[in-house]
Amino acid sequence: MPPKRRQTTSKRRRKNDSSDEAEEEEQDDSSVEVAPAPAPAKKPAKKGRSIRKEVKIAKDVDAVLKKCRQLKANLRKKAALESAQKKSSGKKNKDSEDSSEEDYSDDMLLLEEVDSKPNAIISSKPATISPSEIPSSGIIEVSELNATEVLEGLETIALRVTNQVLTKQGFSMAVPSRGPGNQIYVAEWDRIVLGNKHLSRNFLSVKDTRKTAVTVRVMQLLHAVLSKRIHITKRDLFYTDVKLFVNQMDSDGVLDDVATMIGCTRSNLHVVASDKGLVVGRIQFEEDGDYIDCTRMGVSGKAIAPYIDKIENIVSDAEFILLVEKEAAYMRLAEDRFYNKYPCIIITAKGQPDVATRMFLSRAASQLQIPVLGLVDSDPYGLKILSVYMSGSKNMSYDSASLTTPDIQWLGLRPSDLDKYNLPEQCRLDMTEFDIKTGKELLKEDFIVKNPKWMKEVAEMVKTKKKAEIQALSSFGFQYITEEYLPRKLREGDWI
Repeated sequence: MPPKRRQTTSKRRRKNDSSDEAEEEEQDDSSVEVAPAPAPAKKPAKKGRSIRKEVKIAKDVDAVLKKCRQLKANLRKKAALESAQKKSSGKKNKDSEDSSEEDYSDDMLLLEEVDSKPNAIISSKPATISPSEIPSSGIIEVSELNATEVLEGLETIALRVTNQVLTKQGFSMAVPSRGPGNQIYVAEWDRIVLGNKHLSRNFLSVKDTRKTAVTVRVMQLLHAVLSKRIHITKRDLFYTDVKLFVNQMDSDGVLDDVATMIGCTRSNLHVVASDKGLVVGRIQFEEDGDYIDCTRMGVSGKAIAPYIDKIENIVSDAEFILLVEKEAAYMRLAEDRFYNKYPCIIITAKGQPDVATRMFLSRAASQLQIPVLGLVDSDPYGLKILSVYMSGSKNMSYDSASLTTPDIQWLGLRPSDLDKYNLPEQCRLDMTEFDIKTGKELLKEDFIVKNPKWMKEVAEMVKTKKKAEIQALSSFGFQYITEEYLPRKLREGDWI
């Protein structure tokens, strides 16, 4: 039989009780009032477990970000002015609705005349025009559509084809041409857009039979995916019919064709690429109902998921967005928590940008109305990467409105920085013949030509035949970029 539990009491034992017995009794007595014990010493962290180091805002933040804040204010004034002009323009267009039909007919005649010239020279460089020179129906631009609207678009095309077959008219589809001859660079918009030229894809034509079959099969698969309201990757799509597609490039290309035919973005088709981009810093948003705080996503930050349509309620107290070309530089900035010292958002696509990163940057910059500063290698390819963010790519010119971020400032690493910061000769790499050729071609690009300061930098690069990577700054110390280079750049407002 278990012993009875000893009864506790608040009274003291008799004086003749030994001190040992009294001490034991007090320890067992939970009701005894005792003086508060001193606060216990802080437990040491478990061996092998690191404690997150708190990084506070820099003491010189106001001096460092003074010019950046001026840039942000100017950007917001410009956005407000453009918004007012759009409203005014919309009012005028409504008043001139009657005369628009005549202009439309003239524009269509002009397009037919251009398309009828078989010997026209097709340049790999987009033609440059101003918005006033674009015919009223002269470009193709897609818009955001929901799954139901995309399904309706697919079904409309299917019904049109079915009607052709039933009426014995053959089997053909009009597909917008995405070739270089149908791409236009609009200087005032600072982006590449798609012209209104169409190609006929005829199933009865020997050269078009397979491409038409691939198009129909892709549309069938897209209808199934959208009906289930799920997303798949481009690789998933390819493996559904490897024998027909043969090469993933074929199925990927048809995806863009279908998007232009329907008038939606490629992401609206619910076919996405794998995660590539990363974001860290002072930005919060909701992703498919989940709250995301990018200051608390670990050292490497948050992967930019391809489901950009599921991101909403973007908020931030950042002063600017730092767009970084390489992951190595991004990791240095993230680990040093540069975004806490100088409030900012840091984004990278680890090299050539993917669609999701470009779309995320565009949305963040336009909604937050804060400047974007580019940190890329001092070579022709760093500038090409910036140009894709700014002006868009030729393959995705039909969706340039949602994929481009105009007015990105080139912060570094610039050719003039090599001497300004006394970069060691061993860190200055010789440009190859191909590098020099690419640099000379850049001097003819519209996004370079329109900016004299960019022209000067590229000309210096070609002249000296030297290039350098962002990591070359580590020759002064591993944290030189976060402790010296970037704070000095920001303080001086040294961007172009």
